[in-house]
Amino acid sequence: MKIGLLVAPNERSANPAEVARAAEALGFESLWIPDHSVMPVHTATPLPETRPGEGGIPEIYYHICDPFVAMAMAAAATTRLMVATGVLLVPERNPLLTANELATLDRFSGGRVILGIGAGWLREESEILGVDFAHRWTQTREYVAAMRELWTKDEASFDGRYIKFPPVRCYPKPARKGGPPVIIGSKDKNALRWVAQWGDGWCPIFLTPPQLKDELAKLRAECAAAGSDYDRMDITIMRREMRGERADVQAGLGQYAAAGAHRFVIMMLEAGLRPENYQAELRRLATLYV
Repeated sequence: MKIGLLVAPNERSANPAEVARAAEALGFESLWIPDHSVMPVHTATPLPETRPGEGGIPEIYYHICDPFVAMAMAAAATTRLMVATGVLLVPERNPLLTANELATLDRFSGGRVILGIGAGWLREESEILGVDFAHRWTQTREYVAAMRELWTKDEASFDGRYIKFPPVRCYPKPARKGGPPVIIGSKDKNALRWVAQWGDGWCPIFLTPPQLKDELAKLRAECAAAGSDYDRMDITIMRREMRGERADVQAGLGQYAAAGAHRFVIMMLEAGLRPENYQAELRRLATLYV
């Protein structure tokens, strides 16, 4: 089982390059960075996956750095660590610029970018950034298709509903043929169909091993219907830290592996990693997970 970390670098956290260097040395496989470029002050949209008794949007959401900058710093400080968006809110960004940024990072990191994607859950944020919120997954699919054209063709053009451009040249190309793998982070009723039809993998959050096993059986059926290869799918489960000692954690990882997961990402969004504690905290987690 590959073990990743999802962290949210901000003005109070440890430097992402230093975190990445320590994480790689301890055996972690990947570092995932979330995406909220701006957050509206006044919102009515509830936070998804809220625990009982929890209130509104946590303060940390207002202090998330740009993922591409943090990923570039992490990649420059390491040689093996994968750098990932967890997840990139695709329809909130211009796909031509995004394609160039991701291709540049993938090229100079030697093919170490994972593109975890979402379409956004906060209507107020999405609308500030020009998203057609009611059809945001249609917009996301189109943006991903446009980026793949830019990554794979010397002269790319696109004529869609949300993005149109004449023949253009966009370099450098990603190190990996076809571009970074697109891992869809959604539990929408149609998510598994999207994964089968145009994704390279799935990264749900908070599923138990039995739930993941059941959902992956559905994904296998969707892949068969779409004529895609289930065995090439990258399956990542994201959740908060498991409780217990190393034996308990390793048993839990074994259950996720048996259910079909290839990677376990520890979500540390609220916890953060401070300059004074990140090394000790990463060592503690490595003792349990790696």
